Amino acid sequence: MTTIDQLSSLLNQTVTLKGWVYRLRQSKGLLFIELRDGSGICQSVIAESDVSPQQWVEATKLKQESSVEFTGLCVADARSEGGVELQVQSLEILQVADGYPITPKEHGTEFLMDHRHLWLRSKRQWAIMRIRHTIIYTIHSYFHKEGFIHMDAPIFTGNPAEGTTTLFETEYFDDKAYLTQSGQLYGEAMAMAHGKIYTFGPTFRAEKSKTRRHLTEFWMIEPEMAFYDIDMTMSLAEGLLQSVIKEVLATREHELSILGRSLDTLKASASTPFHRMSYTEAVETLKSEEMAHQLDAMLASRHDEKAQLRSEDDQLKQESGSAKKWRKVQIEQRRKEILERIAQIEEDIRNIPVWKESAA
Repeated sequence: MTTIDQLSSLLNQTVTLKGWVYRLRQSKGLLFIELRDGSGICQSVIAESDVSPQQWVEATKLKQESSVEFTGLCVADARSEGGVELQVQSLEILQVADGYPITPKEHGTEFLMDHRHLWLRSKRQWAIMRIRHTIIYTIHSYFHKEGFIHMDAPIFTGNPAEGTTTLFETEYFDDKAYLTQSGQLYGEAMAMAHGKIYTFGPTFRAEKSKTRRHLTEFWMIEPEMAFYDIDMTMSLAEGLLQSVIKEVLATREHELSILGRSLDTLKASASTPFHRMSYTEAVETLKSEEMAHQLDAMLASRHDEKAQLRSEDDQLKQESGSAKKWRKVQIEQRRKEILERIAQIEEDIRNIPVWKESAA
């Protein structure tokens, strides 16, 4: 079965695609359909003159997320996503979707999370998941190449690994159990058997702060190595990060563009050796006047940003009372973003003086 990501190598050939209608618009005698099949998105053009009358009638009934089979000529088109276009010659409607809730208009995060299983079909979520897949694949490939053994640590554990304040506790028959904070203790034991191991799995922290910097669940890479010194450990970390960045740049540039990510910083990080300094140099840098000025400037900018966000939030609150329904959704989403950002700023405002004092 042909997939959309193969089309660039099938120019001027007749191909058959199966997928879902991502977007569609109709002009006189023409239907422009963005077809997605999981591997990518392809613009498909159905001309009334190129298909049978019955197929044209069926095509005009298509709605977002309908499933279809298109057969047509694959041609180059620089204006289309992926640089190719399918000129449809025949089609089969597999199912017409009805009432798909996530329309092309803007929706708030709460609405999208309520429809998370459908939101995953959007371009942005699709791009995130494919980049994540590449990152995970490259992590395993890198450690395998470096001679590491992968091991899985338990998710339920009877002992805290990082302190008791962020433990998720649950009943475990007649005892207590906790969601793991780290696979470190198990990894250290395995390293004594295999020399070099790594764990890579879900980690749970009952964080009290609700900001983008505090996660209750995340995946963590934890290598454990016998007889490694600090330089070897730093080289391992640098090699891992650069391998991941290079692979993402090589295979997921399109997905990065969907996310609006600049490639320049990633390219520089992939090719430039990481700067290394001794502990003494780090302390001297932190105690320097330049660092004190940077922290003062950072604190001032945070206060300014907070004031601007408060002002914007007040304006949005006033507008919300008389706004139309669609605009209220936008306002609600923006206000939520503002409050999340303010929470981060307030944390910085609390921390920056502490950082400055500790560096003095």
